[in-house]
Amino acid sequence: MKSGFRAVVFIVVALAAAAAGWIFLRPAPVFVDTAPATRGVFVRGVLSEGKTRVRDRYAVSSPIAGLLRRVALKVGDPVEASATVAIVAPGAAPLDDRRARRQLEERLGVAEAARSRAAAGAARAHARLEQARADLARTTTLVEKGVATPTRKEQEELAVKVADREAQVAEFEVHLAEHEEAVARAAVQTDGLREDAARIIEIKSPIDGVVLKVVQESEGPVAVGAPILEIGDPRRLEVIADLLTTDAVQIRVGAVAKIERWGGPADLDARVARIEPAGFTKISALGVDEQRVLVVLDIVSPREQWLPLGDAFRVEARIEAARAPDALMVPVGALFRGRSGWNVFVAEGGRARLRDVELAQRSETAGLVVKGLAEGERVVLFPPPILRDGAAIASSGGDRRE
Repeated sequence: MKSGFRAVVFIVVALAAAAAGWIFLRPAPVFVDTAPATRGVFVRGVLSEGKTRVRDRYAVSSPIAGLLRRVALKVGDPVEASATVAIVAPGAAPLDDRRARRQLEERLGVAEAARSRAAAGAARAHARLEQARADLARTTTLVEKGVATPTRKEQEELAVKVADREAQVAEFEVHLAEHEEAVARAAVQTDGLREDAARIIEIKSPIDGVVLKVVQESEGPVAVGAPILEIGDPRRLEVIADLLTTDAVQIRVGAVAKIERWGGPADLDARVARIEPAGFTKISALGVDEQRVLVVLDIVSPREQWLPLGDAFRVEARIEAARAPDALMVPVGALFRGRSGWNVFVAEGGRARLRDVELAQRSETAGLVVKGLAEGERVVLFPPPILRDGAAIASSGGDRRE
């Protein structure tokens, strides 16, 4: 009887010791944060520093060699088209010299040719605008009938906007050419100024705008074609951003963009208007030569939102390079490189399971998964170096639900 009781006690003590040993010797679980793989709209953007630029700048120059009167205008002063912005009086050199006279006549011929070319360009731009409007009308009809897609209609609407901008620029070019022709014609008509030294030339503003730069403010001699000041319309701003050529090739004209950190309370909407075809070399902050290209953005937000912006203001542009409307995504904090490519740890039954995944795109915050994960599976965020396949894990209280 006693021996049986002792055997039972021995077995109980042995089991308790084994259980205590297992509890104390088993590996402690690794505390981790997890997040689910979710479906949604994936967007990858390219961020770059940029600056604003007045779309159309006009350099006002002297049509003759003479004496410039002091310029009263200051930077920021508004001017109206055809208003006098500078006055040039004839200098000591005789303007009826044969060679000088011949040069003035040739400059007039160049100005007349430039006006004709600008007029032809304006006619071509207006023709393109009419064609774009006609294409939009046909596409609108096809969309209503269900033959064409709404995306095609949006492309046609963008084409109309671009053609309208080009027509406006062409009209400005015609106006500028007419102004330059008038200045050149006035210079030719100054023959005999030596006999009439009181006669002066008034230089007019080609557009309604503001003074962006005064090149020569004080009174003094000027040469033929010497710049005096620059005039532009600050309401017609664009943003110039320089991107790595490897990023620029993934961007298309019309892509959506955001103007960030410009000083205002909210980001501004923009679109890619042009990607310049020629790149240039720029030295980075680390001293590395980089091939970059300029990308021109049109601000599409209402003018009232970016009224304080002026010429050559610093901004940051985030340009959309890729978009997937129905994508399976995981946070980039869960991704890490393995021997076979990208890997994640999946939380399954309190264990971390190593999983190979295939990515199509990767943004600053998320990775687009095309293979290796299912929607709703939870992945370990920022896995610690000690985490191994099959290791026990526990929540640290920082799990993400979305």
